[in-house]
Amino acid sequence: MSTPTHTVGNQPPPLVGHDVYSTDSALTEAVSRHAGPERLAGIEAELSELGRAAGSVQAQAWATEANTYPPVLRTHDRYGNRVDEVDFHPSWHRLLGHAVSAGLTDAWSRPDGHLRRAAGFLVWSQAEAGHGCPVSMTHAAVPALRADPELAAEWEPRLGSHAYDQRLTVPGGKPGALFGMGMTEKQGGSDVRANTTTAQPLAEPGTYALTGHKWFCSAPMSDGFLVLARVPGNSSGGGGLTCFLLPRVLPDGSRNVFAIQRLKDKLGNRSNASAEVEFAGSWARRVGEEGRGVAVIIEMVAATRLDCALGSAALMRQAVAQAIHHATYRSAFGGPLADKPLMRNVLADLALESEAATTTALRLAASCDADTEQERHMRRLGVAITKYWVTKRCPAVAAEALECLGGNGYVEESGMPRIFRESPLNSVWEGSGNVQALDVLRVLQREPLALNAFLGEIGLARGADHRLDRAIKDLLGELADLDGVEARARRIVERMALVLQGSLLVRFAPAAVADAFCASRLGGDWGSAFGTLPHTLDLTAIVDRARPVAR
Repeated sequence: MSTPTHTVGNQPPPLVGHDVYSTDSALTEAVSRHAGPERLAGIEAELSELGRAAGSVQAQAWATEANTYPPVLRTHDRYGNRVDEVDFHPSWHRLLGHAVSAGLTDAWSRPDGHLRRAAGFLVWSQAEAGHGCPVSMTHAAVPALRADPELAAEWEPRLGSHAYDQRLTVPGGKPGALFGMGMTEKQGGSDVRANTTTAQPLAEPGTYALTGHKWFCSAPMSDGFLVLARVPGNSSGGGGLTCFLLPRVLPDGSRNVFAIQRLKDKLGNRSNASAEVEFAGSWARRVGEEGRGVAVIIEMVAATRLDCALGSAALMRQAVAQAIHHATYRSAFGGPLADKPLMRNVLADLALESEAATTTALRLAASCDADTEQERHMRRLGVAITKYWVTKRCPAVAAEALECLGGNGYVEESGMPRIFRESPLNSVWEGSGNVQALDVLRVLQREPLALNAFLGEIGLARGADHRLDRAIKDLLGELADLDGVEARARRIVERMALVLQGSLLVRFAPAAVADAFCASRLGGDWGSAFGTLPHTLDLTAIVDRARPVAR
């Protein structure tokens, strides 16, 4: 039924039924650049299949339902027994099951595994971002578990499995398993060394009883968790902050003590459960040596920090795709919005930010596959720098892209508010901006080989663009100046990030993209808001490159 005054016109068609992977030039080119040639065709087919699923009507419906009906905590059953279970809408399980079946927890055992997994994570996160948390935790737990070869042999095949099983049962009886993490406590936040959770050794070697709380526990429905707790010292030494594997279900089938006190009521990430949990004599196995907890779990943290950058790159790409799609089909003032010089400037500026994020994140993912000493040193700085900068840029991109849709973008049905609410998360998660900046300072002061590797990476583009060359020179001056260095840490890290992105784009992106990035981000010909690029640049080519479907 319609009324004479309700004829709908000048509205863009929904952005559905397209291949999220194949229509992303920056991503497809990065995969082609870094993948082994003999594997490229298979990887591209795999990612294109995932891309079509991510762009489907079905995936969009799952995303809407998983966020409309967020998880619900059940602490007790009808008889009063403590169960501590989290109920999710079926669409959450469909999203998570599709991610697992696509190999998004399986990076460590396949050639080009990190590259293909990172690209898939970036693609599938555009369908819905919240379920990426357990995907990321499960993927990232593997290097930490390898501190104990016996535990790794037991759990790694489960975590890398492509089979999803939502049941809370004995892990050995499941075809696959998911992992969460619990480090943050209310008195310490990022200062994990302030943790008060205690671990008392049990009779069986390597087992302990944990007592304490975790202020943020990720993915509380998971099969196991990596947590930190403090072991008391003894006359022969030992003790200290230690990493543990705490399973939800014990080998005999009984439930471990894992009291979920409440689920966090979060700004975004609504489909995903984050919990406050209590341990009271909870059974756990030690991972690594006593007192080496931070050194063990930092391997997990490093992997999830890269996922923070990938997740933000996914949000930016989806936001930019929606903005360009809308502006392509929406007309105003006599023609399509995308053809208006000022809107074209905004869209091109957003597209630059998105491409820089994608290109840098995929370069770091490929570094995990190479895993030479040089790459490990480069990654040590590169991940912290990229995590800081890309996650910081995400909210600004999301807000500007939402504005491109006008009032339509402010309405929940557009999907843009969900992207916007999600956009600050990755900057907070796995170390805030200050934590990342201070980590970079620590590396600069203590690990000269990491700085050498970073300078070698950005130096590969030296001489190709005078603005990049000048920015590198200025950065070297910043790094040599130790006066007030902690207060300047964010400034230093920002410059390192921009120089790294500029180097990669100069080497690999089309000339129009590299020129615009260097002119604005490195050359200073840029305002304080998006849409302030020099008008003499080839902005049309930049927008056309970022368009999600052919015009």
